Amino acid sequence: MSKRGASPPPQGGALVKRARSSSPVANQIAISSSNDERQQALIRTVKRTSSLEAPIISLAGSHGGEILSCRFDPSGQNIAACSSDRGVSLWKTYSPNSNYGLLSSIHKAPILDLQWSLFTSVLYTASADQTINVMDLTTGERLRKLRSHRGIVNSLDRTLAGGAGTELVASASDDGTVRVWEGGEEGGKHPVAIFEIGCPVTSVCWSADGANIYAGALDNEIHVLDLRKNEQVYTLTGHVDTPTSLALSPNGNFLLSPSLSSQTIIHDIRPFSPSPSRIHRVLTGSPAGFENTLLRGAWSKDDDGKRAGVGGADRTVCIWDVDSGKVLYKLPGHKGTVTAVDFHPKEPIILTGSKDGTMLLGEIEPSVTV
Repeated sequence: MSKRGASPPPQGGALVKRARSSSPVANQIAISSSNDERQQALIRTVKRTSSLEAPIISLAGSHGGEILSCRFDPSGQNIAACSSDRGVSLWKTYSPNSNYGLLSSIHKAPILDLQWSLFTSVLYTASADQTINVMDLTTGERLRKLRSHRGIVNSLDRTLAGGAGTELVASASDDGTVRVWEGGEEGGKHPVAIFEIGCPVTSVCWSADGANIYAGALDNEIHVLDLRKNEQVYTLTGHVDTPTSLALSPNGNFLLSPSLSSQTIIHDIRPFSPSPSRIHRVLTGSPAGFENTLLRGAWSKDDDGKRAGVGGADRTVCIWDVDSGKVLYKLPGHKGTVTAVDFHPKEPIILTGSKDGTMLLGEIEPSVTV
């Protein structure tokens, strides 16, 4: 896989105040095209389904490079995005949608992934400089730099360890390992567990109970790692090319995995799966392209995972109905490959990031409950 090279060394990280976006937003309407004023009329208004100020909102102006990952925080009130320009931008989800912070040059190379802490004001970032940063968002200062990896760090995920109240962070790297760290404000600088996969690992995801780690690798398989046994227990197969990301469904029963083959597979990870192959659905419609980009997919959360979304090299976002496998939406708007997708935790809102350096917030129809 081709990777982006390192950028010039940074001058230091700092939390920088940013002004709100100057782009005006408004409700989208359609007007008849007659030149006669008497014939002009409002023929359609957009049905609103969320608390956003407008049905579609562009978040732009904070990054000079490709956005490689973007995510809502657990409350849905804030958004973080990371970029090849080595910066992280922080945004308000709702009006006035301001870019209220910029963590500039906190790594020495492009930042490939990020995750919000589940219960503290901490942000985790993974970079091509082979390190992971633990950032305090209240001060904009770095709490720790984790240096154990010996290759590009492609992906991060976090979970709460059962009963202990400790946040654990899993990281996947080109060095062929998955490493587990103690997160939060007081965690250490050394991994608490290391799993050797044997080939570059592109994606990582925790199980719902925090007992297993799913790791997508260059061998086209998803390796299932048992944290308690400290060993691999089985693999999920079906991909014919490298999985680019992994996302756990809200109910914890299914795993979404886009791949470089342009096929997105939903794996059934329940203890007793009715399918011997554990393949629940194979979704098509989101082309991966030729750039070997690690496209990041997501599940809808306001309807308990009835829909899934993945961006593509055709500059659109594909959203499927999981039960039927049918394409519900093919959303345009970006001018480059859509690298990252996330869904709001409480409302039917989708967030997308792109190689064009911008993000889009858009509301979709809520799922119909049967």
